[in-house]
Order: sequence, then C-alpha cells, then structure tokens
Amino acid sequence: MDERVVDTIVARVLERLASSRGNASSLMPQSDNGLISEDIKAGRVPIGVSARHVHLSREHHAILFGADSQLTVLRPLKQVGEYASEQQVTIVSPVGRCLGPIRVLGPLRSTTQVELSLTDCYGLGLKRLPPIRPSGDHRDTSGITLVGPAGSITIAAGVIRANRHIHMHPSQASVLGLRDRDVVAVRIEGERPAILFDVQVRVAETFRAELHLDTDDANALGVKTGDLAQILRSDRL
Repeated sequence: MDERVVDTIVARVLERLASSRGNASSLMPQSDNGLISEDIKAGRVPIGVSARHVHLSREHHAILFGADSQLTVLRPLKQVGEYASEQQVTIVSPVGRCLGPIRVLGPLRSTTQVELSLTDCYGLGLKRLPPIRPSGDHRDTSGITLVGPAGSITIAAGVIRANRHIHMHPSQASVLGLRDRDVVAVRIEGERPAILFDVQVRVAETFRAELHLDTDDANALGVKTGDLAQILRSDRL
C-alpha cells in the first residue's frame, strides 16, 4: 500500500483519539503467602487468557502519549508489579488495516513489543505472519505502526505471537521439580478437552503460577481465566 495512504489513516486515527490523562499509579507487591496450594502440589495451575496487548519502551510511550505522560494503572495483573493500564493504542498494518483500541500493559520496558493472536494477524492482513516467540525474543520479527493520542511510531521489529507458557515462583516450581525454561505438556478439561504440548516454564521471584494462553487457544478449548490446567510430565503422557 502507498505510504501516503497509511499516513492518512494514521492521521485520522490520531484525530479520533482523546488525550490520555492521569498520573502514574504504583502497585503494592503481592503477598508471598499461600503460594503452595493443594492445586499447585497436584500440578494444577490457573489459566490466564491473554488478549492482544502492547508493551512500550519509555521513548515510544512519550511519542504516543506525550513527553510528560505516565502510565495509569487500570487493574493489577497476577504477576507481581505488572498491570493493565488505562492507556490504549491503535495499530495500523502495512496494508492499512486498523486494530484497536489495544491495551498497553505496564510497567514500561526497554523495547516495544506487540502481542497478537493468529486471528488478529489475519484481520490485519499481515502477509508475513509473526513468529511464535517467548516475550522479549524479537528474532526474525516484523514491525508495525502504533498510533496514540499524541503521535505515532513505526517499529521495525517486535510483533510476535506469544508462546504458550507457565509463570511460576521458584518455590512453586521446586515443588513440581521444574526449572526455568523447562518444557511441559498440560491437559485442559474445557468444552473441548485437549493436551497442549511445548508449554514453556518461566520461573522468577515476581512470578505466580499461571498458564498464559492467547484468545485463539482459549476459545478453541472453551476455557476462561481462572479455569485450571493440569501439568503433565513425560511419564504421565
């Protein structure tokens, strides 16, 4: 598509977006109590359905929302220190299709990243589908245009489809004999029961047990946030 057409679309989106206001909010750390529940001991973890979202660098946040703007907490997420912000953006694909508003998750990161489902990619008309990657792994990824109330940016890389992964605190992983970057399978008892393979385990002090699935996986299985998934070891498959 002609770059002038994309520029025109960006300009129109900017005109329709209201200016974002509000001061940054801090989040209280979550309690470490109750990490080892009976479900965890049995290898059951809650599901968190992750819809399309954006992580922004400080530089890009300033361009999109203004130099003096700060992310405003809408609601805390299960992972300690992470939150859904009130700020949202619209993304514009190279063929001029728009998707939004898309939530910005905080806190700000060192690099901007856009996480989409396969359905989102088809809707945007992306000729090159984003690869499935762990968060932060931008190898061989493409870019896209983001539009906020104060301006727009076009990133050269950083659009991914997030891999299936389980967040865990070290104490939770230890109980199950798991380590960071282990790969497991999980059994889901949804409307359409299934076993999902190639699920990466991520372990960190700020993490709490939660299996992250994108909306395509969740809809296909008939599950929602808060449902449970059973971790399977190789000897139980």
